[in-house]
Amino acid sequence: MDRLTEMEAFATVVDQGGFTDAARKMGISKSAVSKHVSSLETRLGARLLNRTTRRVSPTEIGLAYYDRARRVLNDAGEADALVSSMQSAPSGLLRISVATDFGVNHMSPILGDFLVDYPDITVNMVLNNRFVELISEGFDLAIRIGEMEDSSLRARKLTETTKRLIAAPSYFEQFGHPEKIDDLNDHKLLHYSNQSAGNVWKLTAPSGEKRQVRTQGWLTVNDGQSLLNACVSGLGIAYLPSFLYADALRQGLVQEVMPDLPKETQGIYAVYPPGRYTQPKVRTFIDFLVEAFKEKGPDVWAN
Repeated sequence: MDRLTEMEAFATVVDQGGFTDAARKMGISKSAVSKHVSSLETRLGARLLNRTTRRVSPTEIGLAYYDRARRVLNDAGEADALVSSMQSAPSGLLRISVATDFGVNHMSPILGDFLVDYPDITVNMVLNNRFVELISEGFDLAIRIGEMEDSSLRARKLTETTKRLIAAPSYFEQFGHPEKIDDLNDHKLLHYSNQSAGNVWKLTAPSGEKRQVRTQGWLTVNDGQSLLNACVSGLGIAYLPSFLYADALRQGLVQEVMPDLPKETQGIYAVYPPGRYTQPKVRTFIDFLVEAFKEKGPDVWAN
């Protein structure tokens, strides 16, 4: 007899407390359940069940075997479910967390194509400027930029962006051009309040020396797009990623400050909870993003 069927019959008898209920649960005859259990006991050379006219209960050996058998059966069930899931068409609600500036500028314009291609998936994209807890807050996926702080998450790189110091021509006309990093101390600096390093820009000098610049200035904002708008208005110097400033730079609304400084390159990732397999809706969306951003970055972002 099939070993897995024997284990299932035994475990179901223990779960249901008898052969009659186990047979009903499995959809087979009571005698068939009894034959499976007897065959299992014969093969193992041990009595697994205490049988009386009123009740059936596992022996000490049977209870120990039940614990292991139930694990095996659960794993087998998960394996079957995995195959079914992997072959099924992507569907269901996909909940995504994205930083506001990246979501508005680069996720929103491409979501329509995805929804047309996969009509059985519905998307709830939440725009915020903090790192959400994916599992506890019920997100399937998040877009993260920069170093991955949570190593327990799975991640797939989508593309890259660079960060540069930028300012409007009107700012330079009023306040002049900084020539070196130390000159920034005498300029109006615009600060992004959600920056992980705090009120500090970490810059690299042309010599390769790592420098830090305090950025407490005229304006502090927790949104990159608002910071770019302030920069375009001539309010100060900002340190922003290329996915934000590329169009403004192409149009001449901003210019690079100290273009000889080495560029900082950051990865843009799709991150999702760890697990034995990835849900089809998540896997499909990540594949879509990889294709959508294959021609983007690190400096190519202008539309």
